[in-house]
Amino acid sequence: MKKSMQKAINDQINAELYSSYLYLSMSAWCFSRDLNGMGSWFKVQAQEELIHVGKFFSYVLDRDGKVELQKIDGPPTEWSGPLAAFEGALEHERKITSKINKIVDLAAKEGDHTTHTFLQWFVNEQIEEEATAKQIVGQLRLIGDNTSGLFLLDKELGTRVFTLPPAGAAA
Repeated sequence: MKKSMQKAINDQINAELYSSYLYLSMSAWCFSRDLNGMGSWFKVQAQEELIHVGKFFSYVLDRDGKVELQKIDGPPTEWSGPLAAFEGALEHERKITSKINKIVDLAAKEGDHTTHTFLQWFVNEQIEEEATAKQIVGQLRLIGDNTSGLFLLDKELGTRVFTLPPAGAAA
């Protein structure tokens, strides 16, 4: 693995760790406001981000690279409401998509077909991540100040559960 690719993936590991940290912060904010379904949804999202970390981590090691963990910045801890939190999540997922696309571009530029193939899972995952966040943002905008609608959406989001990927899938 070229040093430039190793650095790019180590930077992505940091971005994925920050993602988990951000979603834990959003989760805590929701729980503190009795939005337990949304809090649970964000907590599951935080766990999924750690799966992404594991995939990148293992990939670097499998390619005889060196994992170099970096400082993780502290995430925001306050939002003006659920809509703002989910808008923040959508914006964040768009940034992550951009970062992954840049690594794909680097892999193509360097002729690193193995990494290019590896990254396709993340490219497809980001489509789902953005679509889900965008849908929730849209629903929250429709709900507006309707507390009954907020209650129902919170209840629906609370049905999401974390499912550990099959053995070997996170490696």
